[in-house]
Amino acid sequence: MFRRTPFILLGSSIFILFLAWSKPALYSQDKFNLLGFSSPQKEARKGLKVFISADIEGIAGVISSSQTAPTGEEYAKAKDWMSNEVLAAIEGAKAAGAVEFIVADSHGSMQNLLPEKFGLDTKLVRGWARPLGMMQGIDNSFDAVMFIGYHAQAGTRDAVLAHTITGTIYNLRVNGITQLEASLNALVAGYYGIPVIMISGDQAVAEEATKLLGRIEVAVVKRGVSGSVITLPPQAACQLIREKAENAVKHLKDFKPYKIQPPYKFEIDFVSAAIAEVVSWIPDIRREGNRTVSYTDGDLLKIMPLLRIITRFINQGN
Repeated sequence: MFRRTPFILLGSSIFILFLAWSKPALYSQDKFNLLGFSSPQKEARKGLKVFISADIEGIAGVISSSQTAPTGEEYAKAKDWMSNEVLAAIEGAKAAGAVEFIVADSHGSMQNLLPEKFGLDTKLVRGWARPLGMMQGIDNSFDAVMFIGYHAQAGTRDAVLAHTITGTIYNLRVNGITQLEASLNALVAGYYGIPVIMISGDQAVAEEATKLLGRIEVAVVKRGVSGSVITLPPQAACQLIREKAENAVKHLKDFKPYKIQPPYKFEIDFVSAAIAEVVSWIPDIRREGNRTVSYTDGDLLKIMPLLRIITRFINQGN
């Protein structure tokens, strides 16, 4: 049966987007660093500053909605596992000279990490309303980026909880290159000239990230086998992440930012033609096929908020 809910939600989002697009100043670079904390420039600091984006699907022990959904019977445990893996990355980075950390809690409501576990050298980005989504809080003052608990792109074989931003997107391409969440977020880091130096998650995301990003430290904490998952226990996963993070920071100069030459043409294949139809109503978005839309712009920081609004509203409507 045809559902009208996505149309109602996206209709309101189109109005919001129209207002935003009429005021380009909203998309200034300074607008995206919403933390409000001052930080010494790279040259003035005595140690390294690291940005960490953390998801939950790639955390060891996480295999289903029982761990990823707030109503899941093991969600509370998964929040603890997730927090400990991020802490392990911080500990490893500190052992190699990092002194300051910003961690973007980036799953679901973006309120999963347990704040009481973190020290004075760390600040957390929590809550959803973020123009840069999983990369909110990044700017050009950072030396390196790490991804913890990441997953493979939608449709990947033998991947654990694979998807691309939302379950309504089957494929997302930038200038013809298929992107997973890790590479899309690495593109944001690359905008600021910052390399992604490490990723943790399952075997599938490690392979996909390495293919697109080039050299990167990988901490494989689990792998999918048909419909099941072979996973490290939390303690072993943390030990591996700690070692990989330390090694990544020690060899920081070996990593390069991920960049794609602008202008950026974003193409999205949705799972439904109805969703593509509604999204195509947004100004400057083109319908490219039954389930495909595209948007082109030379400013990556203008595209990312648009992508966040689209995915947020279509996700709520399905």
